[in-house]
Amino acid sequence: MEHMTLLIGIVIATALVFDFTNGFHDTANAMATTISTGALKPKTAVAMSAVLNLVGAFLSVEVAKTISGGIIDESAGIKPAMIFAALVGAIVWNMLTWLAGLPSSSSHALFGGLIGATLVAVGRHGVHGEAVVMKVLIPALAAPIVAGLAATLATRLSYRVGRDADPRSTAKGYRAGQIASASLVSLAHGTNDAQKTMGVITLALITGGVVAPHSDPPLWVIVSAGAAIALGTYIGGWRIIRTMGKGITDIQPQQGFAAQTGAAATILASSHLGFALSTTQVCSGSVMGAGLGRTGAVVRWSTAGRMVAAWALTLPAAGLVAAGAALLTDQGTWGVATVAVAGLAICASIRTAARRKPVTHANVNDEPAAEPQGAVTAAIAAVIPPPAGPLPATPAGPAAPTTATA
Repeated sequence: MEHMTLLIGIVIATALVFDFTNGFHDTANAMATTISTGALKPKTAVAMSAVLNLVGAFLSVEVAKTISGGIIDESAGIKPAMIFAALVGAIVWNMLTWLAGLPSSSSHALFGGLIGATLVAVGRHGVHGEAVVMKVLIPALAAPIVAGLAATLATRLSYRVGRDADPRSTAKGYRAGQIASASLVSLAHGTNDAQKTMGVITLALITGGVVAPHSDPPLWVIVSAGAAIALGTYIGGWRIIRTMGKGITDIQPQQGFAAQTGAAATILASSHLGFALSTTQVCSGSVMGAGLGRTGAVVRWSTAGRMVAAWALTLPAAGLVAAGAALLTDQGTWGVATVAVAGLAICASIRTAARRKPVTHANVNDEPAAEPQGAVTAAIAAVIPPPAGPLPATPAGPAAPTTATA
């Protein structure tokens, strides 16, 4: 029992580390467009997002219950060591995609880790396949499309309504709207993503016999998970913020407001229904939709393509890492120690690699390097040619580019 208590403590600490990486990995969801349009200064934006993430963690526990008792069968012989392996798989994938500046899904990294470790540790009967399909895979496909369509329509409506207005006053008003909508996204992110770590910790407590099956997360779990994700958010995932704010499309205040409003509505609705969707996919879909909604705007399809590829790889990649970790943790104390040391070494190596080309709040709004035109961009340009001449720039931001960039 003493060993079990120590292992549960290790699992809880690892879960909070994952929550921290989730925070800085997903800061871009709420604040990338707000920072790129100049509506808020970078440090102010991440501080506000951190506070609202913490508040959002207290608003609901529906997603947490989906994690702790929906996807994984808590009565199938799940052990804390298996949950530890799942978290290591999720953390490693989060760190790799952060290094690449790709807004992949922290949520799907966690789901993949849990599924991969469970399959190795207890077999197929430990995974609720129907719940995975209904509450993870289908929302993963539908949510970015829904959010993208909403952002496209909202962007077109915004430009149509303000076509006769003074550009300066319009941009100023939409910047204020961006701050409000970014706040809503941050609140929604805390409501959805912080709960996933709550669910994992609750699952560990259930498997260790500390709390009863089907229990709601204890208050201390809610507080610690909310604090961890808020701290990670405040650190700021500047690499991913640059990709989301500058790498997908050139965002103007109207587009930023439309993207964030569509994303927030989608995330809050899913949290209410208990769908543990990826806030990253929703917000990225909204940004792409906002790019398509402005006449003459350019979506950098090569960046979008790499991003979608990362989405597709996240579940299986995190699952494979977690499965390998689960094989080791099944061997006992030395296996758990080996996984812990290997995970720390990999994360330290990634951190060292990131320092060679640092991205901070001071250079987050630098323009991304030009990329060669790819096949997807060429095909899109053939169907929807870029504008013949430059669009007039608003005082709020740079002029729209005149050529497609992949």
